[in-house]
Amino acid sequence: MTREQTIIRTSIVGILANILLVVGKAIVGIIAGSISIILDAVNNLTDALSSVITIIGTKLANKKPDKKHPFGHGRIEYVTALIIAIIILIAGGTAIYESILSLIGGKTANYDNTTLIIVSAAILVKVVIGWFFTKMAKKTNSDALKGSGIDALFDALLSLATLVGALVAMYTNVFIEGYLGIVIGLFIIKSGVGVLQGAVSNIVGERSSKETALAIKETVNSFPEVKGSYDLILNNYGPTRAIGSIHIEVDDNLTAKEIHPLSRKIATAVYLKYGVILTVGIYASNSSNPTIQAIKKDVHNLLNEFKNIIQIHGFYVDEELKNVSFDIVIDFDEENPEGLVKEVIDKLKKLHPEYEFSVVIDKDITD
Repeated sequence: MTREQTIIRTSIVGILANILLVVGKAIVGIIAGSISIILDAVNNLTDALSSVITIIGTKLANKKPDKKHPFGHGRIEYVTALIIAIIILIAGGTAIYESILSLIGGKTANYDNTTLIIVSAAILVKVVIGWFFTKMAKKTNSDALKGSGIDALFDALLSLATLVGALVAMYTNVFIEGYLGIVIGLFIIKSGVGVLQGAVSNIVGERSSKETALAIKETVNSFPEVKGSYDLILNNYGPTRAIGSIHIEVDDNLTAKEIHPLSRKIATAVYLKYGVILTVGIYASNSSNPTIQAIKKDVHNLLNEFKNIIQIHGFYVDEELKNVSFDIVIDFDEENPEGLVKEVIDKLKKLHPEYEFSVVIDKDITD
């Protein structure tokens, strides 16, 4: 099955299972007069709705690229996860509200063995659904399925709380329904906040994992002509589509005729292995000249004095223009990167007053 088919079929399983739970819990909750069981049924209904939204979002996300959206519609999946998070939060708020009303009204529930059996069965079903959704979420890298899986596992835990409340009521005649409903609501809200944070982070633009970035660099560096790879940028257009760029350092004596097929081979290798469309930029290295080597050594020695400078790359000296250019990677903890660069340039000018220095600030996305 394709990724889209897997997500849709998983969601359909979730819809059918949750509808059965809604019907069973609603009947038992109404007969027993149990607010927590009724709320559990409502929560299962929102789970079914979440699965419907996941299917719609997946279908929309897999639409072909068009003139207005040349990189496809994959980010719709993040919007889907955002909507699911809002539904979860609404369900949690409703649970707390209704529970408080039941405490104020002094409502009590009547439990029997049938109630306990149905609630126990519901717990088992929810555990299975949660495990299944979580497994499929990892397989498909779907935030929507991940959110539904987390919610299902929380449901199982909260249904267990309902079961405990029923046992307490049956054997001690102490009714803790309303309090359990509030606890259920708080747990649901906590789950919703987690899903919401993940969705918003992806929409804003989350950095790629360190493992992915290092793996791509390792592939690029495997080509013998490449002396180093830097400035990797990955833009995410959905869980399965990323477009990025990278700079490679090569000897300055390579011709365009040699660089062109090299960049094509690198881009092809990265796409086949990671599914990333990569644009390859070039840094020329002319460090073989003894004078240039001496300047580079001075630059490295100076930059080692600054703890927030992680790396230097793209070093190049134009002897005719008397210009030294390079990029520095600055730690995110540095509060004043521009001031740091000015200090670096001032110190380098004192060492080599005959040269101008051009420094570009880079961010480290692999740490």
